[in-house]
Amino acid sequence: MLEDIREKSQGLTAKIILGLIILTFAVAGVGSYTNSVDTSVATVNGEPISQQAFNKAYQAQRGRMAQQFGEMFDTLSNDANYMANFRQGVLDNLINEKLIDQNSEALAIRVSDLRLKETIRKMPEFQVDGTFDNNRYLAIINQAGFFQSSDFRDYLRVEMTRRQLSQALIATEFNLPYQEKLQLALQNQTRDIRFATISAEQFKATVELTDEEVNSYYLANQARFQNKEQVKVDYISLNVANIAKGINVTDEEVAKYYQENSASFTESAQRRISHILIEFNDGNADDEAAKIQAQAVLARLEQGEDFAVLAKEVSNDTFSGENGGDLEWLEPGVMEETFDEAALALVNVGDTSQLVKTSFGYHVLKLTDYKEEVVKALIDVQTELRSKLSNDQAQEKFFTLQQEMARISFEFPDSLEDAAAEVNVTIQTSPWLLRGGNSAPFDQAKAVEAAFSDIVLQDNMNSDLIEVNDDVALVLRLNTFQEANVKPLSEVEAQIKDIIVNQKATEKAQQTVDSLLADFNAGTDISTQLTALNTSFVSKEKVARYSPEIDQSISRAAFVLPHPVSGVISASTVALSNGDLALIEVTAVDVNDVAATPNLAQQQTSQLAQSAYQSFVNSLKVGAKITRKQVAEPVTAY
Repeated sequence: MLEDIREKSQGLTAKIILGLIILTFAVAGVGSYTNSVDTSVATVNGEPISQQAFNKAYQAQRGRMAQQFGEMFDTLSNDANYMANFRQGVLDNLINEKLIDQNSEALAIRVSDLRLKETIRKMPEFQVDGTFDNNRYLAIINQAGFFQSSDFRDYLRVEMTRRQLSQALIATEFNLPYQEKLQLALQNQTRDIRFATISAEQFKATVELTDEEVNSYYLANQARFQNKEQVKVDYISLNVANIAKGINVTDEEVAKYYQENSASFTESAQRRISHILIEFNDGNADDEAAKIQAQAVLARLEQGEDFAVLAKEVSNDTFSGENGGDLEWLEPGVMEETFDEAALALVNVGDTSQLVKTSFGYHVLKLTDYKEEVVKALIDVQTELRSKLSNDQAQEKFFTLQQEMARISFEFPDSLEDAAAEVNVTIQTSPWLLRGGNSAPFDQAKAVEAAFSDIVLQDNMNSDLIEVNDDVALVLRLNTFQEANVKPLSEVEAQIKDIIVNQKATEKAQQTVDSLLADFNAGTDISTQLTALNTSFVSKEKVARYSPEIDQSISRAAFVLPHPVSGVISASTVALSNGDLALIEVTAVDVNDVAATPNLAQQQTSQLAQSAYQSFVNSLKVGAKITRKQVAEPVTAY
């Protein structure tokens, strides 16, 4: 049969049909590439900013905000307008970064591989006992989402390049004396003011609401009354600290570790050294002249002259010479070998050395203080050692149990009971979890990502092992899932009524205070009107710009108003944070002559530098071709 098919496929008709089929696939293939969907959220001078990059930056910023502001941010995130501005702010930052990257490339700003390597090796996050540890480095960057070391290097290279450009701009900024004088005058300016506060509460009784208004507000603001999707999970947890509690470390083990690591509990003897330095330059003649001068110094010391006085007089090391030649406590290896050997040979406080030659010149050393070697007794460190040993053993056991927990939970994916029994832990149930703002251990992105993953929510199976950090590992499965939904009107009706009543009361208060301001500016005495509103003017003298004595909204408005002049009233209104309003008048302005603080120039330079950097970014935007797209709330968090 196969042979028959092969023979018939050799004909002209079969070849034409086969050619058409191949051509159809080829055209379809080309079309699939040429008609690919553009998922970028913006382009900057032809370079796209991908949806993936936006999602990553958005989730990172949202996580930081949730961690910093907690429930307050949850409330803000229900406001559609606020979140639209939030997303736009994230996109603006990405555009700024793209402009900086393009400009850095145009200026040929580079970070070498050697500098990149040195930076990574010196980062304290990757060090153990002061030394770079490659295993720790890989573990930390993996936890941060960099699964290849090259990914982290690329990220760091970009950040360091951006920093080079920003530092080049910021480091060249400076302030001038007249700017400092102007800022000082503004900072120390005080104002005499008077203000009357009109409470919005008194207008609430006159507000009337209809069911139609309540329903319209509900329909227009449903995002504010939405229950976010949330999930409860059952989980099992391995914790090094809990494992350590069940480990008994014997006295013999503690004593053995103490003996094997005795150097860790020994503080070496310390010497405080002073010196007198006579420098020389290259050349035998100069060397000999310096030696003769140093020998003269040594002779004067032997005749009883004071070392500190002589150091101040003749030492070429003027910095230490001002302090009597003091070099503080000597750490072996900091100075040259000949210097260290001579210093260590001094035994008694007050002893001086003979001439010591280094590459700097000739030294005379003096031992000014001495600390004996101190060895911590076993009894003083045994509690610390017992804790360390139990933790070390727990860490080893943790890794073994972690592998078993991962294996069993994978082999029996429909339940946590087998894995829990294998590693001897209990199954726990989490509180309701959101995509952000949860308590530990679900405050970590990896744990939340697993809780909302398809394998947990859709397949109803155990999650993969989640390494929350070096000491905690989890496996979880679905308990209950609640989809996002809008609360029924009956549940939020009272809340909506309060919102509308407050808004209308504030509007009425604003209309009233605007009318009062108009009368006041016209020269009308408004005392009677204020009394009818249960208020009156309160006077405050010498109010500072950031005075804690009055509402900050009032003080800010007062310092925006112009200086009062004869025949012209300087007044305005302002809304307070509690919904009330105030009528404010500035009656006098005083400038206090106060001396500048030592760090004022530095603060002003920093402010000018930030302004210069922002101006630079704005200048890049002027000549740039930037296209933006509407950015929606990312569907997949984390």
